[in-house]
Amino acid sequence: MTEWVGRTAVEIAAAVREKRAEPRAVVAEHLARIARLDGRIGAFRVVRARAALAEADEVAVRGDRDRLPLAGVPVAVKDNLAVRGESTRVGSAATPDVPAGADHVTVARLRAAGAVVVGLTNVPELCVFGTTEGVHGTARNPWDTSRTAGGSSGGSAAAVAAAMVPVALGNDGMGSLRIPAANCGLVTVKPGHGVVPAGIGDGDWFGMSENGPLATTVEDVRLMLSVLADTEVAPPPESGALRIAVSVRSPLAGVTVTGPYVAAAREAAGALTRAGYQVRRADPPYPLSLGVTSLAHWTAGTAVDARSLDARLLTRRTRVHAALGRRFLTGVRGGTARAALRRRLEPFFAEYDVLLTPALARRSPRSAPWHERGWLRNVLANTNYSPLTPPWNLTGWPAMAVPVGTLPSGAPTAVQLVGLPGSEALLLRVAERLQELRPWRRTAPLD
Repeated sequence: MTEWVGRTAVEIAAAVREKRAEPRAVVAEHLARIARLDGRIGAFRVVRARAALAEADEVAVRGDRDRLPLAGVPVAVKDNLAVRGESTRVGSAATPDVPAGADHVTVARLRAAGAVVVGLTNVPELCVFGTTEGVHGTARNPWDTSRTAGGSSGGSAAAVAAAMVPVALGNDGMGSLRIPAANCGLVTVKPGHGVVPAGIGDGDWFGMSENGPLATTVEDVRLMLSVLADTEVAPPPESGALRIAVSVRSPLAGVTVTGPYVAAAREAAGALTRAGYQVRRADPPYPLSLGVTSLAHWTAGTAVDARSLDARLLTRRTRVHAALGRRFLTGVRGGTARAALRRRLEPFFAEYDVLLTPALARRSPRSAPWHERGWLRNVLANTNYSPLTPPWNLTGWPAMAVPVGTLPSGAPTAVQLVGLPGSEALLLRVAERLQELRPWRRTAPLD
């Protein structure tokens, strides 16, 4: 029987600070769970068992142990962020198998706060798609292993949902935190631009990609964000009942949001209404051109990331994606489409403090070798189940995924919360209220 697996990061860190728990014991319990379960889940590309135990011992003797925000907390890191001594493969055979000489700044901040990196998690090649599979492994949803965990932070989400770690680090360029969080019943925040250091790939997908936490509680997300952020994410002053717009409309023409995800948004809206929030049905003025704008930026980001790699070692879907993106590079670099989208949406957020939507349009695709399938089939599968996340990467505004409701299978559904720049703490407040009003089961029933 374990003592620390399934506990939150807040609980573990407090116990380690107060010497009610030793970092080695905490990390060893989580490593044992990874060894037992990851053959079914596929969350990790690399498990750093020996190194993690050694690093746990270093935390135990730190002079500032009693002040470490993440003291002894095991974390998983998405395999597109450098971890000292490990290669960064980004889900591809085309990337070099060369150990990184230094940690990415976000990883360094986690370690400085006392966290222990237990492994690097699986991603789709170059983090392009919303399903996680490829030459280094397949990440499945712990709630339903016949389904993908989502992507591109699929391995990180699967690791947390399976209680192999209490928190994980991922990033989000078109929904890559929110999609797997929604699939796997987790909380996440994609911070607004400039809140957390990015440094993802070659240019952060034109500034659209942001690093952020995956966790089972809002409290853990807030804690991890406080460690990652450049500045304090201060709670906003109380100013009467928040104005919340609820929209169940897909931003992309021709894509339908299915019943369970509509129901999740309505359930959340009803709970917030009864709690005293000013909730109204209202659709943002999404432009008809949004689909083209999203595709242009999505493919162009891949074109930049792939340009220094041997195309012969990339999968066909990635090669096609990058080739299409090269045609859009000039226009995307200008930033005019993103600026126009912000101007179009800003008046809506002058009327409402928070936008609440379904996080996804339908359940995730089956876990399958999507990397061996054609480009168009992948694009259609991704677009049909995740049309609601990309607008907020294009604007650069913060957005969250929060578990609300379930599918007929019992797997979780989720809602998305969106706000203007600087509203991370406001979104966290609303998410915390949802957690109080509609508590969710924190991890998948795997035992």
